[in-house]
Amino acid sequence: MLREKADWSEPPAREPRPTILETQGLTRNFGKVTAVNNLNISVEQGEIFGLLGPNGAGKSTVIKMLTTLLPLSAGKAILAGYDVARQSNAVRRVIGYVPQALSADGTLTGYENLLIFAKLYEISSKHRDRRIREILEFMGLQNAAQRLVRTYSGGMIRKLEIAISILHQPEILFLDEPTVGLDPIARTQVWQLVQQLCTDYGTTIFLTTHFLEEADSICNRVVIMQQGEVVTTGTPSELKASLNKPNATLDDVFIHYTGDQLTSGVNYRDTARIRRAAQRLG
Repeated sequence: MLREKADWSEPPAREPRPTILETQGLTRNFGKVTAVNNLNISVEQGEIFGLLGPNGAGKSTVIKMLTTLLPLSAGKAILAGYDVARQSNAVRRVIGYVPQALSADGTLTGYENLLIFAKLYEISSKHRDRRIREILEFMGLQNAAQRLVRTYSGGMIRKLEIAISILHQPEILFLDEPTVGLDPIARTQVWQLVQQLCTDYGTTIFLTTHFLEEADSICNRVVIMQQGEVVTTGTPSELKASLNKPNATLDDVFIHYTGDQLTSGVNYRDTARIRRAAQRLG
């Protein structure tokens, strides 16, 4: 069960902390197309960092480079002291990643999904079962552990995928559109879990989302991208204040800097379909 509902309506103010992730001139080309151009960002240890932008801005490409799924075309990225390009195996040991695409196996139970990944993460057999039970309880999935995942709701599937990604207790967790296809109640539960991971365990969270009001509430800092480049960065409060507009929202900030506007109870099959569509859109 969830320990106590996290209040994600106001992210806590933070003193500056050590940098856990830094990129310098990070670039990714696909032939003649530059998907990410000269990206320079830094992420502090233990913060919730949001990468925002319209479809096709390069957000998923950034995450795929930082999680070693795509090679860098140019530039450098240092994550937890490791060079992403030169020390990819070490990087994989300290990160968790939840992609847009459905990653849980619907033909297995929740417990079986976790067991497979516990073995892949080389969690010792002595501690494996205890770790799985702990994570199921943290995610509120202990009563569904023996059910096939294809019978789960979209929110339960996402919780399971987050559970899989944090089995090995990563230093930084990457979430690519973690609430796509979820109803408002499931989205709220996922964001509560995300903040709880940050506040209770010190996990650094690096996420993308199209729900700007939620990014405003949960993120300590955000970067907004457009056409592969950073157009602005700062805390949500700083960015809203930069417009000199009464009662400005993060939606107003997004529209001001990109000229674009984002729009915002499903089962396993529906979740898979929605995420495939979202992934095709970038």
